[in-house]
Amino acid sequence: MFVALGKMVKLLRERKGLTQKEFGELVGYGPDAVSSMERGVRTLRPEVLIKADELLDAGGLLKEVLPEVEEAMAKTRTRHPEWYRSYAGLEAEAVELHFYASNGVPGLLQTQDHAWAVFAKRRPFLDGETIDKRVTDRLSRQQVFERSPVPIVSYVLEEVLLDRPIGGSRVHADQLRRLLHG
Repeated sequence: MFVALGKMVKLLRERKGLTQKEFGELVGYGPDAVSSMERGVRTLRPEVLIKADELLDAGGLLKEVLPEVEEAMAKTRTRHPEWYRSYAGLEAEAVELHFYASNGVPGLLQTQDHAWAVFAKRRPFLDGETIDKRVTDRLSRQQVFERSPVPIVSYVLEEVLLDRPIGGSRVHADQLRRLLHG
């Protein structure tokens, strides 16, 4: 639903002759956030749809879907824990990401199996369904590398992280390959 809605907003924005930057300034978001909304990666919030309907002369088309958007948002469980949400939002829009890691491989660099092993060892223990959900949520953050422009990224990992075989030798080898090949 959000991908189709994003495409409609993009079409209306382009018909109006607005760039993503210009439209973003009018609705209170940066061009990267607008791009994410138009691709369906980021949820088009109801207040953006209301403003966009008026700014883009949509004639009520975007306002018409508000009940469905609000219902979909209510059904969608929060993607990240409360303490992490503001950081995840900043990370999704960042133009540069720089990390120093001494305790674990950063989530943006983790393979699926590595992330699963990390959550499986968490205390208190989590059930398989919760682990699967958290792994999916963590890996979804890696979409930051698929956007345009890709952020400038640098990571410094302590050597001990490269020697710690989280999840066993196969999982560890796959994780090391991921780090080598980006």
